[in-house]
Amino acid sequence: MNDKPTLYTSLSPALIHLYDLQDTVVVIIDVFRATSTIAAALHNGAGSVIPVDSVSEAIKISKEVGGIAAGERDGKLAEGLSHGNSPMEYKREFIEDKVLVLTTTNGTRLLHMALELGADDIVTGSFPNLSSVCNYLLQQKKNTVLACAGWKDKFNLEDTLFAGAVINRIKDHFSIHCDSSFMAEYMYTHNKADLLSFAKNLTHYHRLVNRFGYIDDIAFCLEEDSADVLPLYKDGHLVAG
Repeated sequence: MNDKPTLYTSLSPALIHLYDLQDTVVVIIDVFRATSTIAAALHNGAGSVIPVDSVSEAIKISKEVGGIAAGERDGKLAEGLSHGNSPMEYKREFIEDKVLVLTTTNGTRLLHMALELGADDIVTGSFPNLSSVCNYLLQQKKNTVLACAGWKDKFNLEDTLFAGAVINRIKDHFSIHCDSSFMAEYMYTHNKADLLSFAKNLTHYHRLVNRFGYIDDIAFCLEEDSADVLPLYKDGHLVAG
């Protein structure tokens, strides 16, 4: 009898409805850059991060809580906001003890989709907080869905690579019969020696680096455990768990 919890990888928000999220840990993954930025902000002492799905909501809530309204649309600073979705913006001297109200094209939207589908145990994951995510999943011993944010419902590889990194570390403790998980781990193990070089092939790399010059962001987003904190969703806020 196999009493291990299950693990699945959803490769796109368009597929998340196919998975049972009840009594399941859902890991929201948006490596370039939302979940890396969330890890950076909390690691540098932010009181919390409030993920919202629209710019107007970010502005409204930030005024109510005295927080920082931030985010992007299509990779660039969203109109009406003074701070973007770069992990490099949220140094300790700027963000400590403040509330970051964040809206992004993919990651914060996926988190709200997971909530609507009944998820009640949500964390966010990226290479900068890989160990914290893996440790949490091992402690919880619950069914798990690794939910990749992709790009506007399309598949992207960097989120899948992170799912593969998680699977590579914890697979002995889960029952995994899932081709997307198998593919994710295969991609990660074959490229983990130099993720940054491999990333130069990726669509989102070209969007962020060639158009906007965010090479420092990309390097940070692919560095394992550089902001190793567990962003845990509670009562509308992501807090350091």
